[in-house]
Amino acid sequence: MSVLRRAKTWEISESEESDTEKNPNINRGEGSQIITIGTEFIEDQSSDHRSKPSPSSETKSESGHASALCPPRQDGRDTPSPARKRRTKEEIEADRQAAKERKEARERQRAARAREKEEMRQEQQRRREAADNLKSLRPENCLKCLTVCIDPALLQQDGSDILLDTLATFEWRFSIESQQLPHSITWTRDLPQLDHGRGDDGRGSVEEEQAVLVLDLPDFMDIVASVKKMLDSEGEETEVGSFLSSLLECLNRDAKKVVTLLVTDSQPDYSSTCGEHLLDETLHSKLGMEDLDLEEVLVYLQLCKKISLVFLEGWQEVTNHVCAVTKALSKRPFKLLTERAELPFCVDGSWASGVRVERDGSGLIQVWNRQIQQLNRVSPAVASAVTAAYPSPQLLLQAYQSLESEGDRKGLLAGLLVKGGGKERRIGPEISARVYRCFTAQNPQLVLD
Repeated sequence: MSVLRRAKTWEISESEESDTEKNPNINRGEGSQIITIGTEFIEDQSSDHRSKPSPSSETKSESGHASALCPPRQDGRDTPSPARKRRTKEEIEADRQAAKERKEARERQRAARAREKEEMRQEQQRRREAADNLKSLRPENCLKCLTVCIDPALLQQDGSDILLDTLATFEWRFSIESQQLPHSITWTRDLPQLDHGRGDDGRGSVEEEQAVLVLDLPDFMDIVASVKKMLDSEGEETEVGSFLSSLLECLNRDAKKVVTLLVTDSQPDYSSTCGEHLLDETLHSKLGMEDLDLEEVLVYLQLCKKISLVFLEGWQEVTNHVCAVTKALSKRPFKLLTERAELPFCVDGSWASGVRVERDGSGLIQVWNRQIQQLNRVSPAVASAVTAAYPSPQLLLQAYQSLESEGDRKGLLAGLLVKGGGKERRIGPEISARVYRCFTAQNPQLVLD
């Protein structure tokens, strides 16, 4: 019987090599013959007879040992490696195109991440600017941006130093410069930095609409006489150089200008009421004007030209008025920002008794409950009893229509139980009749009670 075996390794230890060279027939059993060819071992075994090795077999054995001990050839002709499959041009181009697409996808992802990061940075910048803008609009910060501009002609009057000392005490900014309207006080507000690249004019400040014209009693009498003369002449121009001409010119140039006339009395003993009496006496004695004429002049100034008139004792009251206007102007931007809504008095919240209605209709039952509570002497418990029996106004109207007599309709809700305060009671005929009149009356002027 012959057995074919495969060698598990190409290597032969030195001890085995020396033993084989010394005794080629070592470890051969009796009646067996081992022939080594390359890496294969063939064993012939016969159980009936024994044969001696022939010289030819020894020669073959020696040649087999020699071939077994020789290392494998480097050219690979004895043990050929599997052939490597060559790729076609189409496969190479497809792999190149796939690699290019993967690279473009990575670049798109990188660009998307960079774009998201830039948008997040811009959003944070916008929020920061909005917060800074809101902070700058607060009255305490806005007051620092206002400048009180005083005409130099006012400093020639006695007591004008009270205004300057008060402004310096409050550490408010003020400037003394010539105004378009003589004897006036105006206000300017600093604007944030503008972008000149967008075509802005680059103005650093803007003039407020408010203006105060400080006049003494003789100057105001001059204005009254000029207005009276203009009204008698049916709107002809007054003489150039008067206070009225400069005032009308200022109002015609800026229609949004709001001017207030502060009439001061040179005699500090008089109060504002005494100043008005003194004005009446002066107009009667010197100008020959009656009370009706004076009222006609005041109506023209206040209604036609929107000029307010205030009589004050002296510069202390003028200073108080200027300070009040300055504080009001500092609060104006923040109030305009908070009152930007269409209906500022309708605010969401429990304190405003507001009910939010969602898109799915949730919240309508609360609106129906609040609608019934608007009636006089209708408590939340009574409204809850009505809405529990009739969850919608349409159901209540259908119940009224199903009844034939007027008395039954008025008493429809009288028997409903009201639970509140640990007690049970009924709504009663009075409230039931009032609810009936509210939902069925055709007269909008009908008194429910």
